Amino acid sequence: MSIGNEHMQHSSIPLSVLDVSPIIEGGTVANSLHNTLDLARHAEQWGYNRFWLAEHHNSPSIASSATSVVIGHVAAGTSTIRVGAGGIMLPNHAPLVIAEQFGTLEALFPGRIDLGLGRAPGTDQLTAAALRGGRRSNGLDFPDQLEELRAFLEPGGSAVNRGVRAIPGEGQDIPIWLLGSSDFSANLAGQLGLPFAFAGHFSPGFTVPAMNLYRSSFQPSEVLEKPHGMVAVNVIAADTDEEAIRLSTSMQQLFLSFVRNRPGPLKPPVDNMDEVWSEQEKAAIQQQLGSSIIGSPDTVKRKLDAFIAATGADEIMIAAHIYDHQARLRSYEIVSSLYQ
Repeated sequence: MSIGNEHMQHSSIPLSVLDVSPIIEGGTVANSLHNTLDLARHAEQWGYNRFWLAEHHNSPSIASSATSVVIGHVAAGTSTIRVGAGGIMLPNHAPLVIAEQFGTLEALFPGRIDLGLGRAPGTDQLTAAALRGGRRSNGLDFPDQLEELRAFLEPGGSAVNRGVRAIPGEGQDIPIWLLGSSDFSANLAGQLGLPFAFAGHFSPGFTVPAMNLYRSSFQPSEVLEKPHGMVAVNVIAADTDEEAIRLSTSMQQLFLSFVRNRPGPLKPPVDNMDEVWSEQEKAAIQQQLGSSIIGSPDTVKRKLDAFIAATGADEIMIAAHIYDHQARLRSYEIVSSLYQ
């Protein structure tokens, strides 16, 4: 099974994109989805390896909640870049549904679909209960759900023995990644010999321990002979450090809205965050965004090189909460140019 890094073969490390179709203040969901496809088309031109969309719910700043649908939209509008979920929150769904959805996507876009799986709800508990209905999954049964999903995808899958088949899905070669922000999925991915992606963009303190645990627990499998770890990180690049720092205030305001439990759309940048947040809020947000890389091309290259060395990542996935779409495109363009 290929997990795919053919699109960055001239680079020292494959780069990928993590997107949530951000809804901006004054914008619409339609704008967000249009901009997501535009970013994906540019990312393909700039040599990015994959374009992943994340499942979140009940968030006024995120338009990618129907993740499989948006993946189909992006895959249909591009031609070579791998498109996938970063991730599908499996406890929110019956494994059969995900097998069918991604089996359909793989049939439509063969060899281009990735299925990244997480065990968090991707939302608050009230919304998670609404999503899951009568299924009382709380994430603790994630290994069992994963086993069930993989059985549906097997050729002549073992699920056939129960009289239920995933059609489409059965027998299709869909790379499964485990996603995590702690040690649980790092250990599970290692034991199962699956590729692993860590959410370093919002859980920076656990990044290096989780990557080390993944590598130390890795058991070779039919999927991978050796571990393959990807780390997500916030990168905001601009032509100058000053401009990048200003652009990053949209991301800081977004995380501040989570801290205050007053979520809203992505706000325009501001000149001075100290007029917006308290010292306590600033400390909490800087802890959560501690690994973010913000600056000019030279600054970003220096910091990203150090980040790659520290994590030992085989691949880097870049998130960028930037209010202005053209500035967001420019940020991804700068980063891609540093590793060509």
